[in-house]
Amino acid sequence: MTFQTRVVVVDDHPLVAEGIEAILESYDDIQVLATLSSGQQMIDRLDDLAPDVILMDLNMPGLNGLSATEMILERRPQTRVLMLSMHDTPEYISTALGHGAMGYVLKDVPTEEIKRAIDTVMGGERYLCTGAEGALAPILAGGREQLTNREQTILLQLAQGRSNKEVALVLDISVRTVETHRKNIKRKLGISSTAGLTRYALEHGVLQGTGVNS
Repeated sequence: MTFQTRVVVVDDHPLVAEGIEAILESYDDIQVLATLSSGQQMIDRLDDLAPDVILMDLNMPGLNGLSATEMILERRPQTRVLMLSMHDTPEYISTALGHGAMGYVLKDVPTEEIKRAIDTVMGGERYLCTGAEGALAPILAGGREQLTNREQTILLQLAQGRSNKEVALVLDISVRTVETHRKNIKRKLGISSTAGLTRYALEHGVLQGTGVNS
């Protein structure tokens, strides 16, 4: 019996999700468990679907792909997340990898590249779309003490204008925990105001792919 990699496709554009599903279903060693339209749907169904690989759209309304990826990996660290995007700039790719994605795939890549990406991450290696190999440098290093994945996620939430309480609700953590992370982020980045955090996020590509424009 052929081992099947269990895959979920998460994209808020039905035609994209259905197209990828049709491609993957043509392979005997891949089983598409579901196509979902939001990061929150993936979080809600994570335990019952228990996928090996998630193809995750980067830019979705509500819970975007970056935040969803971190929440998924906290609950199921064995799951591999491949980020789907239309953007091939180093900032997008580095930010996705910084949030725990095992790979980054452009939506317009050839069919065989999506399959190759899945096989690669299932083998425990990172996969970067063609031409993206130079994007491995962490986007938030900058010579300072580097932010943790959780701090990057909270920075993204704060830079989108959410309050500590709203961030706590989205990430399912306490307000006190958000406040502690917020202080650590400001200390590491040498920034004293929320406006400064937003400006930093814009300048370093943290908000790219989230629907927030500079």
